[in-house]
Amino acid sequence: MNSTNQLLKPITLKVNENGNLDLGGCDVVELAEKYGTPLYVIDEKTLRAICQDYKKAFSKYPHVKFLYASKALCTMAISKIVYDEGFGFDTVSSGEIYTVYKSGADMSKVLFNGSNKSYDELALAVELSVGRISVDNFFELSLLDEIAKSYNKTIDILLRITPGIECHTHEYIQTGHLDSKFGFDLTQVDEAVELILGRYKNLNLRGLHAHIGSQIFETSIYGDEIEILIKEIARIDDKFGIKLDEINIGGGVGVKYIESDCPPSVYTIADIIIDQLNKSIEKYSVVPPTIYLEPGRSIISTSGVTLYTVGSSKQVPNGKKYVALDGGMADNPRPAMYEAQYSAQIANKPLDDSEEVITLAGRFCESGDILIKDVNLPKLEEGDIICVYNTGAYNYSMASNYNRVAKSAMVLVNNSQSDIIVNRETLDDLISHDKIPDRLK
Repeated sequence: MNSTNQLLKPITLKVNENGNLDLGGCDVVELAEKYGTPLYVIDEKTLRAICQDYKKAFSKYPHVKFLYASKALCTMAISKIVYDEGFGFDTVSSGEIYTVYKSGADMSKVLFNGSNKSYDELALAVELSVGRISVDNFFELSLLDEIAKSYNKTIDILLRITPGIECHTHEYIQTGHLDSKFGFDLTQVDEAVELILGRYKNLNLRGLHAHIGSQIFETSIYGDEIEILIKEIARIDDKFGIKLDEINIGGGVGVKYIESDCPPSVYTIADIIIDQLNKSIEKYSVVPPTIYLEPGRSIISTSGVTLYTVGSSKQVPNGKKYVALDGGMADNPRPAMYEAQYSAQIANKPLDDSEEVITLAGRFCESGDILIKDVNLPKLEEGDIICVYNTGAYNYSMASNYNRVAKSAMVLVNNSQSDIIVNRETLDDLISHDKIPDRLK
């Protein structure tokens, strides 16, 4: 069965009677005129559809909990939607924790993850009664126990481990291989368990957490991960006599950025995970654990598009033709960071079948500020609106103020209604934290 993460474009996208792209019942060109560009646009129906795909896909196993990986895109409105769809949250900073908290979520359904959590961040998580903390290293074990003791609380934790699985994705988004900055090596688990049982009285070990990477197209590695985690739970029980009842397998399911991408269906992934889970439970004679999943990119990416306005162009003699947009690496750094690829369409003339090969260049002062190389598009003119697909994940969340450019607005569309969910920054916003010392005045 197909799932929404396998689509290149949001499910409500169409060409309307004006001859323009239409998303969520809203004319895309009119959105650009009303809110300005660059503009992030999120289609609510697509977002809710993928959440529902996950719930249906894993319905065959009774002990499943979903945590939206907030790092993909964390705003109060997005948090509210995924929470309403039955998701908790995987958070990796005090900012994400606070955003989720202010959106009205039940904090017992939140996990705090990360490789170098600060004292203040851990204290906030304890104070707000975050449901789980995934502990990444020995230093954090000691620090968290100290904080929990000062609040007179016992904290439920998971141990994050590196399972030794290397998926075929960009090296910067691999996290489960042995030479990784994340988590305890399997050879360090026993020492961590001994410390929790003996010294750290304010920590309650509930299970194990692993994450094998991001933008994953492979399927068998999820079965491998389940086998490793269940085997390790059985070994810990045999050696220490404690029955861990939770495993967190992370997220990482891929999405379709370009036509040649073939990400797996969530339903296929679910069948593999549940099948291996049942086999491993029987093989190692463990009580069926609660399994946590942390989808992020696959939840939000397909629902998002980014709108740009075409500006200048340059034809290099005997070379490329560059067409400049009013955004670029500050609102989408992924092409520069990962050589990520995207697909685009002209929103104001989507049915134009003339084509030329161009390169869509960003406005920022870097030669590497290229959004899409050598793309076939109809001839572009100044003022045309470009719609770039699958930008819901890691665009706004990685955005910067490079070149002192204000961050873009974000709009939610549904049933012919558009609502601002992130205001466009102003010039005063840009300087709001600047200070001139008195001695310079």
